[in-house]
Formats: sequence, structure tokens, C-alpha cells
Amino acid sequence: MKITIVASGTRGDVQPYVALGQGLHAAGHQVRVLSTGDFESLAKDAGLEFISTGMSIEQMLQNPEWRQVTESGNFLKVIGKMNAEMKRRAEDFAREMPSAIEGSDLLVTGMGGMGGAFSIAEKLNIPIQLAYLFPFTPTRAFPAPLFPRLPLGQVLNPLSFQVLRQIFWQSTRIADVETRKRIGLPKASFWGPYGALDRRRVPTIYGYSRHVLPDAPDWGDHIQVTGFWFLEAAADWTPPSSLVDFLKFGPPPVYIGFGSMGSRNPEEATRLTLKAVELSGQRAVLASGWGGLSSADLPDQVYMLSSVPHSWLFPQMAAVVHHGGVGTTAAGLRAGVPSIVVPFMADQPYWGQRVHDLGVGPAPIPRKRLTAEKLAAAITQAVSDAGMRQRAAALGEHIRSEDGIRAAVQMIEQHHHPA
Repeated sequence: MKITIVASGTRGDVQPYVALGQGLHAAGHQVRVLSTGDFESLAKDAGLEFISTGMSIEQMLQNPEWRQVTESGNFLKVIGKMNAEMKRRAEDFAREMPSAIEGSDLLVTGMGGMGGAFSIAEKLNIPIQLAYLFPFTPTRAFPAPLFPRLPLGQVLNPLSFQVLRQIFWQSTRIADVETRKRIGLPKASFWGPYGALDRRRVPTIYGYSRHVLPDAPDWGDHIQVTGFWFLEAAADWTPPSSLVDFLKFGPPPVYIGFGSMGSRNPEEATRLTLKAVELSGQRAVLASGWGGLSSADLPDQVYMLSSVPHSWLFPQMAAVVHHGGVGTTAAGLRAGVPSIVVPFMADQPYWGQRVHDLGVGPAPIPRKRLTAEKLAAAITQAVSDAGMRQRAAALGEHIRSEDGIRAAVQMIEQHHHPA
């Protein structure tokens, strides 16, 4: 089959779809990825075709206004900024996307499909395979990810998913309106495509582990939790010799990195992090990522890196501190070491709470409430709590025993056949 994957978000959001695409490619399918230009090398290095949808997420998140919004933790503000960006890009997206998707035998997408891809598939009569990284299908079993602490109960839990869907749909609807206008379709329902997708029982896969979040018993057999979709390090990748030496000559350090979540004041963020490391008495590996951490004047017990595969690094850590993005959360859990989540926005508080509820990490610390003392206390708990470490190791074994990509490919092939 000719399969097009539409993915959006930061690296932690896009990388699992690239991993899924690599699995589909290995199974003999022709796969192309549509995403922002940041991830062209990621997709091509995985052996996949790539088409850019334009704007750079990295550049956007480095904008001071975006940094202020992400650090606020106010998800409605984040959605408002997304809507404004979508309005700016709507015409370009509507002009470019139909030709990028045309000719596909199957469209694989989740959140990335809401800005017009669903409508293009409708116009071109291309089957859809829904693929999500967090729960998005209504269920009575648990509330939607934006409501991790609300005891809504079995009656109101499904409503929380309708609210979640509307928040995302309304933030991208302008692009869908422009797309449908350009391809000659009437406006979609104000409430979005979900009702129709549900009624059609469109095949749906979830790229997380049932050991982290159990299956919803009221989901149909067209919905499957497959396990996480991990992208492994390239076979020819080798770590920096200085990092290997740092790890060799001392006890396992703590990893600290916040991925693509920028800071308005990177110098202050660095000072806070280094003070927490000092207070905890641990060694640390700091990842600058897109977070703006500076390597100036680092003490001997701290090593700074820009980018290293989590699959190689995390198993060698005493604990991992991160922002709670689904990709980093998955990597930390698979490594079998405790995780300390400092959520900024979106689904990050949800994964932080799941980590804590599973007993494999301290309570999450929202970014806007983060202090050196709180971070140091969480690090100390993570490295010294024997029960937490045992639970983390056991969960890591369960996750490593799964093959989420293989299960996902099998379901896709089961439900979709080439014309």
C-alpha cells in the first residue's frame, strides 16, 4: 500500500509516528510522512519519504510569546495561540495538502488530521486509520487526559472526551474550513468529524502500553491499544566518548531535560537545575534540547549534551526528569527507572499523574511551581525509594516485552487491503 502518515506537534509527538512508518515500510509498504520541516531528517533517516507542511515548531516554541504561554501552564492560552497560528497557515495548508495526500491507499493520522487531512481523505475517498498517542475515544472507564484528577464517574467520563475533542477541533477548524472550500466540499459540522468517524467504526490504534493505561472495556474490537511505538537508534550511532567516560567513572547520574519546552529565562532555569543537583548530591546529565539550557561553568558532576537517543541513555540513569511528553514518558518507563515529571501543558500533566499513580515516580511538579528545593526532594525520593525503583523496573520489563509497532502494523494490514 501507499500509506501517508500525517503527524503534528513536537518531536516527542511526531517520532512515534515515524517509528510506526518505519515498521510499515519494513512490512513492504510505501510510506511518506507529512509533518513540519523540523522532522525531515528524522523521517528520511528512517527510510521514509517526507513532505513538509511548512512552519517550524522549533522556531515557534523559541518565540518569547510562546515560551510565556507554555510556562504559564494555561492550556486554553496554548489552544488560543495554536488557533492564531492555524489561521495564519490555513490558506497555505489548504493549497498544499491535497496534492501531498492524493494517490494514497491509506491515510494514517490522529491529531494531525484535524486541520484538513480528514476532509481531503473524504474528497479523495481514501480510507482512514486513526492513530493516537493518548486516549481520544469516549469511554466510561476513565476521564479524558485533560481531566486527570476530576472524579467524573462513569456517567460523565464520556462527556469529558467530547470536551477534549471540541477543544482540539475548534483550534484547527479554520484550516479545515479553508481546505474544504478549496477542494469543493461544504463546511463540516461545527462539532467536527468525530461523530461520523465513531459511527463508521473507523479502525483506531493507540500507541501506548496497556500496562500504563488499561484498555477501556467499552471500546469495540475496531480499537486496539498496541503498546508504545519506539524509534530505535540508528545501527551506526555511537555515543560521544566524553559521555561514555562520564558514565563510566561514577555512580549512575540523573537525566534532566525538558525537550522542546522552552524557557523564557534559560539562565535562571539552568541555575535552578544546577542547585537542585547540588542539593540532591547526585550526578546529572543535562539535555539542552530546545530548552535553552546553557553549558557555561558546569560543575564536574554535571555533563551537558544536546541530543542522545533515549533508548541508549535512559537505562543507564538513576532517574529521569522530564516534561511529561508522551515520547519521553514512554522512553523513561521502558528504561525501568523512576521518572520525575515537570509538566508544562497539554497532556503532560496527565502522563505525570499516571507515572505517580503507577508508583514509578514522585508526584509531578508543575513547571510554574518548580523550585530547586522541590526538584531536589523529588530526585532524592526517586533514587532512594526502593519500592519505587522496584516498581519502575518491573514496569520497564513489561513494556520491553511488548512490540507495539508489530501489533499496529498487523491491525492496519488486517483492516486495510491494497486496491
